[in-house]
Amino acid sequence: MAFYFAPYLNFDGQAEAAFSLYQKVFNGTLLIKQTFGTTDFGKHLSADEQKRMMHIALEIAPGYTLMASDILASNGQTIQKGNNHYISLNASSETEAQKWFEQLSTNGSVEMPLQKTDWGALFAIFTDSFGVQWMINYDFE
Repeated sequence: MAFYFAPYLNFDGQAEAAFSLYQKVFNGTLLIKQTFGTTDFGKHLSADEQKRMMHIALEIAPGYTLMASDILASNGQTIQKGNNHYISLNASSETEAQKWFEQLSTNGSVEMPLQKTDWGALFAIFTDSFGVQWMINYDFE
């Protein structure tokens, strides 16, 4: 998959409703809609948290995608002004993902180190030394 840059939003149970609005506003195409309950990770969650969006993506124009997920209180996550958005990068190689993670996370705070995931990717979540929140993803082909 080619490199792309996308805004990534967090919601407290409203991701699906927000993206329903955004889809209407932008006449966009829903690319992905996955709840936590459809994953192995989500099996231990409450019924309410299983219904929350693990990942939702909406193409709002050719080449422009808006992505989001809902937080999980059971995972210690909360929404506060300023922590509800990320810059999400999709790397074109494992080496590129590792390089970005190592360089951007230095002197920052790592929420999830770069690791293999249930959805067949390397993925990381962290805040850099300037307070900017990042997600890095590399999909194995």
